[in-house]
Amino acid sequence: MNKTLNILSAEEHIDDGDPKVLQLANDADPLAIEVCLADIERIDLNFPKFTDGRAYSQAFLLRRRLGFTGDIRATGDVLIDQLVQMERTGFSSAVLKEGVDASDAQRQFDRFSAFYQGDAVKTAPHFVAAGN
Repeated sequence: MNKTLNILSAEEHIDDGDPKVLQLANDADPLAIEVCLADIERIDLNFPKFTDGRAYSQAFLLRRRLGFTGDIRATGDVLIDQLVQMERTGFSSAVLKEGVDASDAQRQFDRFSAFYQGDAVKTAPHFVAAGN
C-alpha cells in the first residue's frame, strides 16, 4: 500500500485564516455544513486528545455521505499509530503532534499494507478489487 496521506509537522501546518479552510469542532455535525462545502478546499478536524475519535466519524461522513473531495486534515493530538486509520476513514493530511518524528510514519503503512474491507476512499472490498 502506498500511503496517500500527506503527513505534516506542526511547523508545516499553516492556519492563516483562509476563508476556504474550515475548522470543524469535533462535536459539530458535518451534515450541518453540507450547503457550504462547494466553497471549502480544506476542513481541519481536531483530535483534542488521543482517546477522542469523533473526528474519524466526521471524516467518514464528509467523504462518503457528503462527497467532499477537498483536503480533510487531522490536527491536535495526532500520533503515528493513528495514521493508517485516519487514511482509511477519509483524511488526506495529518499534522503530527509536536515532537513526533514523521520519518517513523511509513513504518505504520508498511506494517498494515492491505485490508479485506473497503474504506472511505476505496469502497470495494479487497476480493472485488482483486478481480475474484
